[in-house]
Amino acid sequence: MNAPVKVLLIFVNEADVWHNRPLYQAIVERLRQLDVAGATVLTGLMGFGHHQRVHHKGLFGVPDDRPITILAVDQEEQLRSALTELRTMVREGLILLLDAEVVADVVRS
Repeated sequence: MNAPVKVLLIFVNEADVWHNRPLYQAIVERLRQLDVAGATVLTGLMGFGHHQRVHHKGLFGVPDDRPITILAVDQEEQLRSALTELRTMVREGLILLLDAEVVADVVRS
């Protein structure tokens, strides 16, 4: 991957679904089908959004709708073309497209 690139950040909740499966899983699978260079799902310990409702690990350590962040990295054109579909999938959340620079892309065999 050549620099500069873009980072797509998608903030959703763990309980969000898309066609009876976790939304974050559906998004990553769709990004892969669209040949995006890479994507990772991160689970947040705690957070809040525009509703000001705090999302965190609940009683007895059972998840209470934890925040989920999906990061995808690729060239701007590739991510912008994926955004059309992703906007329909994310009913509530935040989507950001940020500038980035690849400083190392290490593959060891």
